[in-house]
Amino acid sequence: MNGLSDVRLTLHSQELAAGQEKGLRSATLRNAPSGLGRWGLFWHRLHTRKALLELTPEQLHDVGLSREQAREEGLKPFWRL
Repeated sequence: MNGLSDVRLTLHSQELAAGQEKGLRSATLRNAPSGLGRWGLFWHRLHTRKALLELTPEQLHDVGLSREQAREEGLKPFWRL
């Protein structure tokens, strides 16, 4: 490997280690598109939760959720994780 690749690998491993230390909050934010501010994240949660309520039983089966799980998540306020 050249020196630049070694630096990239080192930085990437440090980013991964830092992400693991952040715990649950990091895992929750990881699913949202990158670069969102607070209001963008709220908007994303609101619309994805509404969409979750509109999924058919077949679509819910594809993502591995029951109707009750989807309803519980879909009815959460947008400001809750």
